[in-house]
Amino acid sequence: MQNYKIIQVSASSRYALLDVSGFEASSKRNLEAEGIRFLLDKLLPGQGYKLSYYDTGKPYLEGRKERLSISHSHNMVAVMIDEQKETGIDIELIRDKVLNVTHKYLDDKERENIEAADIEKHLVYWAAKETLYKIYGRKKVDFKEHLFIEPFSYNGSVGGLITGHIRLPELREKFRLHYEKLDDYILVYLI
Repeated sequence: MQNYKIIQVSASSRYALLDVSGFEASSKRNLEAEGIRFLLDKLLPGQGYKLSYYDTGKPYLEGRKERLSISHSHNMVAVMIDEQKETGIDIELIRDKVLNVTHKYLDDKERENIEAADIEKHLVYWAAKETLYKIYGRKKVDFKEHLFIEPFSYNGSVGGLITGHIRLPELREKFRLHYEKLDDYILVYLI
């Protein structure tokens, strides 16, 4: 039995998480694809579906109304489905690699808010911007110029809510996101 869980976020939205370390595959890409199929089978039990990708890389289910978001980091795979609107999810292994690129994805105000923060809060910012990017689902998005996270207090032990914005000429919208720490990972998803 694989180690997975499904969480109902709202009446129309749910996500599933899977540790793929028990799977065997010839490559990391095949391992992730196997994990994604496993979770889709659990989220859509007994239902036929065909997973495809737009040229932007955004996943979708052919001929179905559900919106889809996928994330993977090391041994974890996350899949989120919403039956009514676009959705987004991102999972990140906690590691300090993100500290080297804060100047590329945080604006000056965001960098001020995170200046003395630990790695986990940095990863929440990164994962939140990845989630917004997945909600938007098109190319030509600059994380520093078009995606914004309002200041928030980080509480790793219980998680919390944050507010994100997409500000582009064709879309200016505010989103409520949830973050939580899961063992060695940070998870962010659209509420």
